[in-house]
Amino acid sequence: MKDNEQAIYDTLSRALLAGMLTPGAPLREPALAKVFGISRERIRKILQRLGTNRLIELVPNRGAFVASPAQEQAHGIYEARRILEGGIVGHLAASPGADTDTVERLREHMDRESAALKSGDRAESVRLSMQFHMILAEATGNFFIVRQVQELVSRTSMLVAVYEAANASQCACEEHRDIFTALVGGDGAGAARAMRAHLSLIETRLRPGVMAPARDAVELLAQLWTASSHAAHTGTPDARHANSVGRGA
Repeated sequence: MKDNEQAIYDTLSRALLAGMLTPGAPLREPALAKVFGISRERIRKILQRLGTNRLIELVPNRGAFVASPAQEQAHGIYEARRILEGGIVGHLAASPGADTDTVERLREHMDRESAALKSGDRAESVRLSMQFHMILAEATGNFFIVRQVQELVSRTSMLVAVYEAANASQCACEEHRDIFTALVGGDGAGAARAMRAHLSLIETRLRPGVMAPARDAVELLAQLWTASSHAAHTGTPDARHANSVGRGA
């Protein structure tokens, strides 16, 4: 039961993070319940989780909608991230010896980022990019820092999904490696500088008009769910097929 809900959540979040769904498009509970073959109560639970992670907007008495992030808010959000996350990596680099577990976790994580980029998996690239920043926050061991970074990263996830060109993931991977190199080298100032530059470059890559064409959200999700279910039964990856669905191929 829970595994099925997680699979549905993953299908919805992949479509959102890949920028496949038009901002502002309604996500109707009855239609989604029919697509995924579950009750409206269970769909509502999944939508609540997506809303908590700011991938969709939940409007009282109206329902759920694909998030419509305002690009005008981007500067304030990224400025907050530059201040906070620049301080995080500077602090971690200045600590006596970088934590071995964190270093290995980051190294393996960047390998997954490269693999997602190579496979053309846009949604996974966006998700992993978000997770890179959360790994750094968690390495501080400070609950309040983790909570603030989670809030800010969640706010920017749909900005990236909606307004950043798909080919920008290559740049993000390279920028993460620059941060990592300075961090493991104990160069606090360099790590902070690389982080601030990375976040500034993401902000400059956001472009109005770079968003998914208008498509029926329910139809698209039905296709994605069929592809995902087929992959689960055959043991084959569905990322390439899902991406082609998102492009209207």
